[in-house]
Amino acid sequence: MSVNALPLFNKTRIAPTPSGYLHLGNALSFALTAALARKSGAKVLLRIDDLDQERVNDQYVQDIFDTLNFLGITWDEGPRNLEDYKNNWSQLHRVALYRDVLQQLKDQREVFACLCPRSQLKGGIYPGTCRNLALPLETPDTACRLYTDDRQLSVKTLSAGVAGTKLPEAMADFVVKKKDGYPAYQLASLVDDIHFGVDLIVRGEDLYPSTIAQQYLATVLGAAAFQNITFHHHPLVMDGDKKLSKSAGATSIKYLREEGKTATDVYREIGRMLDINENLSSFEDFVKLM
Repeated sequence: MSVNALPLFNKTRIAPTPSGYLHLGNALSFALTAALARKSGAKVLLRIDDLDQERVNDQYVQDIFDTLNFLGITWDEGPRNLEDYKNNWSQLHRVALYRDVLQQLKDQREVFACLCPRSQLKGGIYPGTCRNLALPLETPDTACRLYTDDRQLSVKTLSAGVAGTKLPEAMADFVVKKKDGYPAYQLASLVDDIHFGVDLIVRGEDLYPSTIAQQYLATVLGAAAFQNITFHHHPLVMDGDKKLSKSAGATSIKYLREEGKTATDVYREIGRMLDINENLSSFEDFVKLM
């Protein structure tokens, strides 16, 4: 987990989605992000990714604040409570920014309308059904997909420097606007990171394909600020051979708190699941591992 010769950064972010109660994997990501911020002099932004409005729940938003406070993790920028989040920090307040970027993509003729349901994906891969149909972009009940190719991309990482890569097949022609009219995650996350001046992104290794997709989108937009962001993809906390999910109640921080577990118990459990020999007992122990 140690990252040697850590450079200085301006800002990183903790960006949970309020679609369920947070689990041990979220706790790992939060602690690692805040520890790297401490070591690199970066400020921490709390950004709550809530554009999937059908799944947003006040209890899940409150759980974000409860979990961070329980773990002893502080942040410099972002909402302080549920009311502040709703009034000032929800992504709904930034919809105009996302739509401006979507309009840029339309003006550049980089997107196409797609009627395909998720069920048409073949092994998670889009077969290109609507790519050449030239459907009007404002066709009702359509998503907007980005035209993609196999261009060479690069990703700046803490552990390996600049890595060359190409867009994974599963990300071909990825969605930038959903059928409900809201921007898709890849677009909204990129716009937010640029808007808030983030230059270090810490996320699970399962999100590496999203990193590449967002780098691809940045090249299309000419967004040099995003292309210069440094990424760190951390190992996942696993439940046996499965990645933890927000439906796994027994690993939720809320459940563990209600069972009388302390923050020390949570940190030690994370260390055990990651096979870390050091005896983690607090956030400060995480900082020492960096």
